[in-house]
Amino acid sequence: MLFPEKYIDLNMPDAEVRYYPEFLSKDNADSYFKRLKKTIDWQQDSITLFGKTYLQPRLTALYGDNGIPYTYSNITMHPKKFTKDLLFIKAAIENLIHIRFTSCLANLYRNGQDSNGWHADDEKELGDNPIIASVSFGAERKFHFKHKFDKTLKTKLILKHGSLLVMKGSTQKFWLHQIPKSKREIDQRINLTYRIIQQKNRDPSIPALS
Repeated sequence: MLFPEKYIDLNMPDAEVRYYPEFLSKDNADSYFKRLKKTIDWQQDSITLFGKTYLQPRLTALYGDNGIPYTYSNITMHPKKFTKDLLFIKAAIENLIHIRFTSCLANLYRNGQDSNGWHADDEKELGDNPIIASVSFGAERKFHFKHKFDKTLKTKLILKHGSLLVMKGSTQKFWLHQIPKSKREIDQRINLTYRIIQQKNRDPSIPALS
């Protein structure tokens, strides 16, 4: 890690969002990016919208330590065992924010046309007020927020190589976020989103780190 103590609070109403622009040094981020591209078991799923089926505009993979699947956008993913790199990054985040995560949804954006549309990470498996810790590697991308109910509330930031974004509290209840498409030529980007996935209809206690 480089300067994990340096952060920016976005001060969004109805949300708790903190951005660590220098969570990892450039050398560490470069090394992780190269290895993650090769070692993650990337896949491209299909999504169905309004009766039409499309290939998801990015590659994804799910890893975890509790075997619980994750369903979003009518896609059900079954976790693979954490790789060594994913565990190292997970431990660094946990030591910083004192939350223990069970799972990681990885995304590979191959170019500017790969994207992630407006959504909230509010699936039942994530529980109430889910905590999402998102680490970025590779090309910088714009990250947009908009309030679900107050259309005047919007904000955005650039997710830097080696940065960490933490969303918690009521963020997913009140805000949507997206990685929009871009017509510019953009290199590849990897995003690791660590989260706590639990069985539906159960609310087990996830211990915080002491």
